[in-house]
Amino acid sequence: MDTNEQNLSKKERYELKRAAKQEKYQVQARNRLAKRILLWLFVAAGLGGIVFGVIKLGGSSFSSNQPSLLLDEVSESDWTKGANGAGIILVEYSDFQCPACRNYYPIVKQLTAELVEKVQFVYRHFPLYSVHKNAEKAAIAAEAAGRQGKFWEMHDLIFEHQNEWAEAKDAEEFFMSYADSLSLDKEKFVADLASDEIKDKVVRDYQSGVASRVNSTPTFFLNGERIQNPRGYEEFRALLDSNP
Repeated sequence: MDTNEQNLSKKERYELKRAAKQEKYQVQARNRLAKRILLWLFVAAGLGGIVFGVIKLGGSSFSSNQPSLLLDEVSESDWTKGANGAGIILVEYSDFQCPACRNYYPIVKQLTAELVEKVQFVYRHFPLYSVHKNAEKAAIAAEAAGRQGKFWEMHDLIFEHQNEWAEAKDAEEFFMSYADSLSLDKEKFVADLASDEIKDKVVRDYQSGVASRVNSTPTFFLNGERIQNPRGYEEFRALLDSNP
């Protein structure tokens, strides 16, 4: 204890210590407050980043500006069923190896048969390259059969026998057997399987789907506008019947 403190009375020394303690507590309180402020700033910054990320992700998938219209009109290069100039045009982007497409296949086939005078059905290839290893080969096989006037027949066989070839190491063997059953010229069919022109046609279909923001199969466009996939035949029929 220094001389000045020795000269203080007992009460004065008590008040001095009490003031020192209060100052110490105030410093500690200020430090705690500063830490809390910094913590909340970090939390706020993190939440802001999360919200921004959600907005960005949501914008990329669900943007109100996202096109829902078919950008490539139906042309002579498309495979179609039904009357030209029909009042209803139904375009399907499909993957031959896709189980959901296989489930919709008999529904669409029945509808197009029943409404042949009212609906023009258009099939476009959209092979999901990253998950279906044989989808492109199937599309090429259908196109090759189409060179001999049997696109729709091959289309039907490929879907109906999807379980046979979907995971096969050599899917082309199955497509060759389907070509035999359709009495196709084998040499021409084999040559067309290797055709760059046919491969380009499949790629063009795929790219047209990408341009129209197709991201799953099957995707349907009714009179140029993307629709939510109907839940079965009855709902699909009602949707088509509701169009003039």
